[in-house]
Amino acid sequence: MIGLLQRVQSAAVSVAGKRIAAIGPGLLVLVGVQRGDSRHEARRLLERLLGYRVFPDADGRMNLCVQDSGGGLLLVPQFTLAADTRRGMRPSFTPAADSATGEQLFTQLVAMAEQRHSPVCCGRFGADMQVSLVNDGPVTFWLEVGPPA
Repeated sequence: MIGLLQRVQSAAVSVAGKRIAAIGPGLLVLVGVQRGDSRHEARRLLERLLGYRVFPDADGRMNLCVQDSGGGLLLVPQFTLAADTRRGMRPSFTPAADSATGEQLFTQLVAMAEQRHSPVCCGRFGADMQVSLVNDGPVTFWLEVGPPA
């Protein structure tokens, strides 16, 4: 599973002109599901997202995680993150999980997040979404969790 996390001052998701999710300060995370991913990878990605230290402490160092900072968590499904872009001029989506698996694991990720953190909100799987954000820093990290070796 892939999580592209961005520390934000605010972020929102709209579908068909209607806002469906929004947070103030916190993390916007674009989530990609790859073939072979399971609930194990979703759980591990969530642990990393909740514990990743990207927020400043009193000394201005990135020593606080989203839970320490009290920030929001906005999870947005992003099928294209799993693309293979190594060759040619068109991405291959062979590495991406099929739609049913992707939706199932994204839904599980959101449910697990809601049990461990607040506030949590999410985009809509399979929808044409418009995502807006005010990136803070900017601070952006790519987290990838693969199946156990």
